[in-house]
Amino acid sequence: MAGGGSDEVKLLGMWASPFVLRVQLALSLKGVGYEYVEEDLKSKSELLLKSNPVLQKVPVLIHDGKPVCESSVILQYIDEAFAGVGPSLLPEEPHGRAVARFWAAFVIVQLVKASSQASMAKTEEEKAEGKKQVTAAVETLEGALRDCSNGKPFFGGDTAGYVDVMLGGLLAWVHAGDKMKGVKTFDPATTPLLAAWADNFGSLDAVEAVMPDVGKLVEFAMAMHARAAAAATN
Repeated sequence: MAGGGSDEVKLLGMWASPFVLRVQLALSLKGVGYEYVEEDLKSKSELLLKSNPVLQKVPVLIHDGKPVCESSVILQYIDEAFAGVGPSLLPEEPHGRAVARFWAAFVIVQLVKASSQASMAKTEEEKAEGKKQVTAAVETLEGALRDCSNGKPFFGGDTAGYVDVMLGGLLAWVHAGDKMKGVKTFDPATTPLLAAWADNFGSLDAVEAVMPDVGKLVEFAMAMHARAAAAATN
C-alpha cells in the first residue's frame, strides 16, 4: 500500500517478513498512507542502520523523521499516533487492552517460537517437538478466539484488532507452509473458529491489498532450504 497522499510515514521492510506484514496490515486497516521502502537485508541501507542501530532489523516505521522499531511496539504506536484515523486496534477499556496484549504476546512467545523450531531445528526430534507445540498453541488460540470474539468474526469482535493483526501477519506463511507440507494448520475439522477467522481476515479488502503471494513465498522458502542444504554439504 502506497501513499494516501502522506509523505510523513515511511516503512522500511522486506516483502517476505511476517513481522513487516503486521505493520502493513495495521496501516492498511487504519487507512494510514505511507511510503514503503524495500530493504536488501544482505546489504542494509544507511537509513536502516541509522534508524535501528541496535537490532539493525526490519520493520522500522519512520514517522515525522522519528523511527519506531519492533513490530508489536510499532502496532501500538500506530494505534496511538493515528488515534483519529480508522478503527482502533486495541480496545478502549484497560482490561480489554490487557487481554489483547496477552494473546498477542502468546502468538509471539508460543506460536512463532514453536513454528521456528518445527521448521528450523537441527534434529528431527526437535522438529517433531516443535510441531507438537504448534498444534498445542493453535488449539489454545482456538479457545482464545471463542472467548474473545463472543461469537463475532475476529479476536477484536466485529472488526479486526491487535491480536488479529499479530496473528494475521503469519497467515501468508501459514498458507505457504500448508501448501508445501500438504497439511492444514487451521483445520475446519479441529479448529473451526480459526479456520473461519483465517477466511474472514484474509478476505478483508485492506488485508488483500498487502498480503504477499503464497506461491511466491513457497518459491522463496524452497530457495532458502536449497541454499541451507548446499551450505551444509560444503
